[in-house]
Amino acid sequence: MSKYVADTMAIVLYLEDRKLPEKVKLIFKDTLAGKNELFISAVSLMEIGYLFEKKRIDTSISKVIKLTLENKNFSIQSLDAKTVESAFKIKAIPELHDRLITATASVLNAKLVTNDPIIQQSGFVETTW
Repeated sequence: MSKYVADTMAIVLYLEDRKLPEKVKLIFKDTLAGKNELFISAVSLMEIGYLFEKKRIDTSISKVIKLTLENKNFSIQSLDAKTVESAFKIKAIPELHDRLITATASVLNAKLVTNDPIIQQSGFVETTW
């Protein structure tokens, strides 16, 4: 079973049924079928709440939580000391939220589903898009 962490935009685009690359669509489809584990960082959940509150996206925190409750292979990953410590070792990514999401993937030894070029170029974790 493959393990993935989806960054904020990957989750939003998926839940809003917006354009995603076929490879990413397959990751979500396979997760629904029980072939993958897909983690959502608590940081992404916070970002989704903020963006929804500002009316910049239609996806709410409730929608994300519902996804995880209805599908056992989707889960929200809490922040812990190891993840925070790991985030501060990532110098190639300047934005704190992106560091924390990337560190989540690193600690879980998972691929990060992201279209963020800074994260992709950092080389800190394996990415896919």
